[in-house]
Amino acid sequence: MSTQESLGLMPRIWAVGALCRAVADVLDSRFNPVAVRGEISGFTRAASGHCYFSLKDESGQLRCAMFKRAAQMLDFRPVDGELVEIRGRLGVYEPRGELQLVVENMRRAGQGAWFEQFLKLKAKLEAEGLFDADRKRPVKTMPRGIGVVTSLGAAALHDVSSALQRRVPHIPVVLAPSLVQGPDAPPTLVQALKQLGQQPNIDVILLVRGGGSMEDLWAFNDENLARAIVNSTVPIICGVGHETDFTIADFCADLRAPTPTAAAEMCAVPQAELLSNLQLWGNALQTIMHRQLDTQEQRLDRVQARLGRPSEGLSTEKMQLLRLQQRLGQVVQIRTQRCHNELATLASGLARGVQQTPATARERLHRAALRLELLDPKLVLQRGFAWLSNADGQAVTSVAHTTQGQALQAILADGVVDLTVAANRHI
Repeated sequence: MSTQESLGLMPRIWAVGALCRAVADVLDSRFNPVAVRGEISGFTRAASGHCYFSLKDESGQLRCAMFKRAAQMLDFRPVDGELVEIRGRLGVYEPRGELQLVVENMRRAGQGAWFEQFLKLKAKLEAEGLFDADRKRPVKTMPRGIGVVTSLGAAALHDVSSALQRRVPHIPVVLAPSLVQGPDAPPTLVQALKQLGQQPNIDVILLVRGGGSMEDLWAFNDENLARAIVNSTVPIICGVGHETDFTIADFCADLRAPTPTAAAEMCAVPQAELLSNLQLWGNALQTIMHRQLDTQEQRLDRVQARLGRPSEGLSTEKMQLLRLQQRLGQVVQIRTQRCHNELATLASGLARGVQQTPATARERLHRAALRLELLDPKLVLQRGFAWLSNADGQAVTSVAHTTQGQALQAILADGVVDLTVAANRHI
């Protein structure tokens, strides 16, 4: 038995995981949060958006992990060999028992003042509303002309020119060259934007530059340039640096592109797409036209079927006319014969009537004279009757039509008697 065992001084036996957690707790309480400076080595970005790399100097290295949330806040693209300052929390990655720094913030070493200046200007302009989405102007999908602001010697010019030539060769492009780096760059960028804004038929301006460090891109964080972008009469697409690079110009622009090439792709609908759409519309129009022609031809066929051949119609009408002519001839002949028969009958009756008329007429005249004599009022008066009338000459036919003392006149067969009503009574 050893001395340590005999004295009861044997060390505690840990489970591996428990020991890792204990070490992590000590590190967290002793060092965190921690800030460290070093060079990036073995930088990789996983499909999840998490970043993994080592931070090293001449005497050691430290494994680092930057999760997606923190990685999205980067304003530059980390590369191997770059000197950076990191803030995070030191711990132990228990599955491998490795010391690991979980990065919460990263910036290029020596550029802290630049970054602070950037944030200060960003906050100022944002408070003034220069970044507001409702202030930004829509970009035409089919501009009459495209303006480009960049350096004549920049790789971005080649990328943009190639993209425009490939996609929209039919749209004219006007270049306003400018410096894109250094203290003299902001005034030349402002002047180039004003120059293009005064050009006729320029409907969109591309403000572009390739990638670089924060210092390289600093010209696009100028306040005067930001206000020139906002006050431009022409919509501006800003494509500065790489996808992870953000400048004040990006926030002020009407549209932000991740790269110069992307800016060229976003400024107009490609000619190939327009031609394709035109072909589709042409095909659709042709289909509609053919459908209409087919419909009209069918209608013409139906009408022609109803009309038939003109010669057939004429022959049919001729036959109908002949039938009508024959029927007319028959009708005329029948009516003529009927008239002849009726005329003969009338002539015969007239002859008999002429023979019978004198005797018949004398007899009828005698009978009429007798009836007329019977209607003579004098014959009635001769039988003792009288015709009574009032003073107005109206006949009095009822006792009710007389009054006591009324003067009447009685007409007898041989004269007139004037009477006065003494009394009247009903029978």
